[in-house]
Amino acid sequence: MNIDAIHKALANPTRRQILAWLKDPEQYFPTQSHPFSNGVCAGQIDQRVGLSQSTVSAHLAILLKAGLITSHRVGQWNYFQRDEATIRAFIDQMTL
Repeated sequence: MNIDAIHKALANPTRRQILAWLKDPEQYFPTQSHPFSNGVCAGQIDQRVGLSQSTVSAHLAILLKAGLITSHRVGQWNYFQRDEATIRAFIDQMTL
């Protein structure tokens, strides 16, 4: 676990918002037609954030590098979900 990368990722409010949305994808991405077991489609995240696709991709890349989310490719689509084990380990580390 790279604590510095996690702190960097969490320093941005957009990235914190994406993490919050991914915690309850059924509520925040109700129009997704694919099962949430794959995660949330990058296009759904782009639409919800309201920023350019390249900006959202950069935010997702930082979250991935920090280990806070994982990605899963299905065909041409990338799906993202929280890595709850890393998030829990980070929280536990911070409460020491």
